[in-house]
Amino acid sequence: MTGTQGTARIVTRRTLVAAAGAAGLGAALVACGNDTSGTAGKPDTADQKPGDVAAGDVLAKTTDIPEGGGKIFDDQGVVVTQPEAGQFKAFSSKCTHQGCAVSTVTNGVINCPCHGSQFSVADGSVKQGPATQALPAASIKVTGDSITLA
Repeated sequence: MTGTQGTARIVTRRTLVAAAGAAGLGAALVACGNDTSGTAGKPDTADQKPGDVAAGDVLAKTTDIPEGGGKIFDDQGVVVTQPEAGQFKAFSSKCTHQGCAVSTVTNGVINCPCHGSQFSVADGSVKQGPATQALPAASIKVTGDSITLA
C-alpha cells in the first residue's frame, strides 16, 4: 500500500451529550448573570410603571385616607392609615404570617386574606392571628395635604 492512511475521529454518544450539556449550562449562566455595565448603585427603573412612586414623590393626599381606616398601595408595599383625624401611620403591606399582601382596611383593622390575620390601623399590632408579629412601620412624611414616602 502506498499513500497515507487518514485518521478518523469517532464521536461517541457520551461525548456528544456532554458537549450539549456544557453548552446549555453556559447559556443558562449567561442568562442569569448580572449586568455590570456601570449601573451598580443606581436604582433599577426598568420595571417602574407610570403609577410608581419613589421616596419624596406624593403617594396620596390626606383626604384619600379615610379616618379610622386606610389605603393600600400595592406597588409601594405600604398601607397608610389614619387612626384618628389628622394622625397618619404607615406599615408594610406584607403580612408577617406568611408574606401575603394585605387586601383591605375596614373597621380599624388591616386584613390579610390568606389566613385571616388582622392588624391594628393605629400601630400595626396583631388583633387576630395566626400572625404573631406586628406589621413593620414604614416611613412617610405629611406636608400640608400631601403624604410622601420618606
